[in-house]
Amino acid sequence: MADDYDAVIVGASLAGCATAILLGRAGARVALVEKQPDPGAFKRMCSHLIQASGVPTLKRLGLLEPIEAAGGIRPGMRIWSRWGWIEAPPERGGEGVNLRRELLDPMIREAAAGTPGVELLLGHSAELLLREGDAFAGVAVRERDGTETELRARLTIGADGRESAIAELAGVKTKTRPHGRFVYGAYFEGAGNPAASTVWMLDPQFAAAFPTDDGLCLYVAMLTKERLPEFRHDPAGTLVEFLAAMPDPLPIRDLRQVGQLLGKIEMPNKVRVPVAPGLALVGDAALTTDPLSGVGCGWALQSGEYLADSVAPALVDGGPLEHALARYRRKRRPLVRHAYFINDLATGRRMNPAERMLFAAASRDEEIATWIDHLGMRLIEPQTIVAALPRAIAANTRHALSRR
Repeated sequence: MADDYDAVIVGASLAGCATAILLGRAGARVALVEKQPDPGAFKRMCSHLIQASGVPTLKRLGLLEPIEAAGGIRPGMRIWSRWGWIEAPPERGGEGVNLRRELLDPMIREAAAGTPGVELLLGHSAELLLREGDAFAGVAVRERDGTETELRARLTIGADGRESAIAELAGVKTKTRPHGRFVYGAYFEGAGNPAASTVWMLDPQFAAAFPTDDGLCLYVAMLTKERLPEFRHDPAGTLVEFLAAMPDPLPIRDLRQVGQLLGKIEMPNKVRVPVAPGLALVGDAALTTDPLSGVGCGWALQSGEYLADSVAPALVDGGPLEHALARYRRKRRPLVRHAYFINDLATGRRMNPAERMLFAAASRDEEIATWIDHLGMRLIEPQTIVAALPRAIAANTRHALSRR
């Protein structure tokens, strides 16, 4: 049995659904394949943060208002370093979106399923990539009862996460970089939860608190691997004590844990070649980075938008797909540049002299604080550091002179 589509997308989470919605709106026929049979399935190991760079994509998808109606919040960001707190002026700081994945994932999946031209196939697992000559031409999928179907399409899209089966089946080139930290976290509720996304940079240890809907906040500790034995016996209790020892701590001991403790020991960062003839990868399938950076959700949405905008004309009008895929690869280069710096810090190293200078200056100068905020929210690219350095040097010099 064979079905013909313009695109078949494997993975109906954020990246896959965003791609499907935008392709469907453009007039493409899309098969959206998801191995989980439950439409309410959601990703559990996630900071739930959509950074400010991903908010325009949410607006375009028509999801920002439903997210806010579901209790999603628009927090800013504050960072502690040993030089003090870093916070952009409220009117200049970036605003992300926080909504738990158990609410967000079903919402975007429902939006995709309701988009004309999109067919959501739940409970189907991708087993084999189809080929026509040198190009990929769809996937063979299997339902839970064993029924097999060939879904043929001009474009096959892997949106199936960090351990992408589509990337493995396609044999795309993958560069893996080790992650030098592990993470434990849990949701807590109580009156002491912060209003802003909060990060403690202890250099090289990290902690963070990400407030979200229903009065909950996700607290996480991300520590270098030599600290792992401390968590072996009582990870939940050790997490609370570690967070309680933060500078200017939140009252974590007075809060109540909600739900299970989350933890992950191995989190290698992966950068994959995102295109091949008849094939594209989006979201974590193309690029996985340190979860502490909080870019996964936003980049999933953005990469889906980049791909849909690049290939929709070719898919709908029958134009050449090769140039469209090359356009997608160019569009996502800013994400790769951010990932280079994120993955370097994820090794567990300490701050280098330039980073120490910038973070010290950011605690003393609102322009540098705004630069740090916009970099952390991925509103600007890392190379803008060149423009920030002179002002950072001046701010630190003024501070040093004032202390004489």
